[in-house]
Amino acid sequence: MKQLVLINPENISDEEAEKYPIREAVRVIVVDNHSMVALLHVKNKQHYKLPGGGIEESESKETALKRECREEIGSEIEIVREIGFIVEYKKILNLKQISYCYLAKLKGEKGVPHYTDKELANGFEQIWLPYNQALELLSNNKAKSVEGRDYIVPRDAIFLKFAKEYL
Repeated sequence: MKQLVLINPENISDEEAEKYPIREAVRVIVVDNHSMVALLHVKNKQHYKLPGGGIEESESKETALKRECREEIGSEIEIVREIGFIVEYKKILNLKQISYCYLAKLKGEKGVPHYTDKELANGFEQIWLPYNQALELLSNNKAKSVEGRDYIVPRDAIFLKFAKEYL
């Protein structure tokens, strides 16, 4: 899988980042039968994001991706292809995150998400939008938190831009 970009708004050196623990995560661009893209609106933090999250210790990337989709958009998916990965040096969390992104098709009907208490407290809701509108929302989003503004939103907008050629 190809690295798409390094997100490093705090200008951390590679040497410093090497001391950080690594968190591996998966992200997915899910498209339904009407070419609508799944996004999560995190209302209380005023940003949008792609479905996805951390890979648990015993999981493969593909297993984590399918689990995250069941949890966050309540749906089964069929993985179509790998898009690439993005590395983030997050000084605010003393963390190096590697997010692997995939393109997937919705399998069956749209379901009901199963959000965690934290996700519910943050006002998570799923929305389905045409690709251009999803990209515009992410590209122009002014997230409330530093993590949303400097990491989550730019990362997911980059993934969405790289996936365009496959949609």
